[in-house]
Amino acid sequence: MQFVIKAYDGEGMLAKRMEVRPRHLEGIEKIREHVICAGGILDDEGKLKGSVLIMEYENREQVDEYLAGEIYVQEHVWEKIEVDRMNVVFR
Repeated sequence: MQFVIKAYDGEGMLAKRMEVRPRHLEGIEKIREHVICAGGILDDEGKLKGSVLIMEYENREQVDEYLAGEIYVQEHVWEKIEVDRMNVVFR
């Protein structure tokens, strides 16, 4: 089952995002088999303001487990997170 995660940074969190980004990327590398696609959401000036991840998990509970361990969640970089089921057609 595929899920799309849209996570938006809190106000003024760019510096914190960049500080913990290496740990975020290490965490993503550890769960790489679940990641279909991932990248940053950019504002009109091209600065990061959030993330989009398309992931493959058996159920929503596994997505929630991933999010609970995500450094951007633990460090309060992501302020708003939306999770929806998705039907991936092309990879």
